[in-house]
Amino acid sequence: MAKPADHPAIPHPKIGVLLINLGTPDAPEVRAVRRYLAEFLSDPRVIEIPAFAWKPLLHGVILRTRPRKSAEAYNAVWTNEGSPLRVIAHRQAQALRQHLPGVSVYYAMRYGNPGIGAALDAMMKEGCTRILAAPLYPQYCAATTATANDAVFAGLARMRVQPALRTLPPYYDDPLYIKALRANLSRQLSALSFEPEKLLLSFHGMPRRTLELGDPYHCHCQKTARLLSEALGREVDVAFQSRFGRAKWLEPATDVILAAYPRNGASSIAVATPGFSADCLETLEELGIRGRETFLQAGGKDFALLDCLNDSAESIAMLERLIMRELAGWVPAT
Repeated sequence: MAKPADHPAIPHPKIGVLLINLGTPDAPEVRAVRRYLAEFLSDPRVIEIPAFAWKPLLHGVILRTRPRKSAEAYNAVWTNEGSPLRVIAHRQAQALRQHLPGVSVYYAMRYGNPGIGAALDAMMKEGCTRILAAPLYPQYCAATTATANDAVFAGLARMRVQPALRTLPPYYDDPLYIKALRANLSRQLSALSFEPEKLLLSFHGMPRRTLELGDPYHCHCQKTARLLSEALGREVDVAFQSRFGRAKWLEPATDVILAAYPRNGASSIAVATPGFSADCLETLEELGIRGRETFLQAGGKDFALLDCLNDSAESIAMLERLIMRELAGWVPAT
């Protein structure tokens, strides 16, 4: 009688959560930054230009010049533990594992490491038969939320046995998010040694064409700002940072606003970045270093860059409740 073939044991079914953020190079070095930028800027969700027109420019000019400048910027914010974004993402996942017993929490980057495909493979090996993909972008944008989900779907497309899948919706106007921002920013503002005359909310910029094509990102940012202003009980200004290329971008531009504040009588300001779930190059270097210089050189006196939600108590409590809501029916309510 034939002996049954040996098969690997089937893991006990588990629920998994995959936290997703944008990405980071592996090191603040030209070669690593070039590899990261090549992946990032080759995404058609990010650069909506026909490949035949974009690829020669990307490989002929941009990837020959931009990596060195970007590596210098990364060097200015790199920590002993590594990239700030990856370090914070790791801490967010660790904290949520403590708050979500029985749930396997992983994190991944859309570009760079740890990659989404590798994270999904690890989750499947652990026995995750149901997975919530959670892009940590409060405001929906095709260049962030959609491409993160694209990568998740592509990861599942190559699997013979797929998990059940849910995705975290944008939470730009969710009371949990607004409450977390209010508490977090209020705590930071009260700890400052000066009273800011202006509170600037700087969101990542997008080409204006994305708005005209129907992307809701601009509207989501504006609603977040309005709700946060009401929650804080103070006026806020809104601007968009990180312009790139010659196309017209969402306005007003953060650097223009920072330079104009002193001329318009505001010598003490605070800047917050509610669209970023974790501090990264765009917050720490672009705003914390270059943005500060722009403001001070224009005649400003006091400048404070407020931390992102990061792995703060307010952030983890918010993420726990958002995730548990999306896991309804998969895990018992608490």
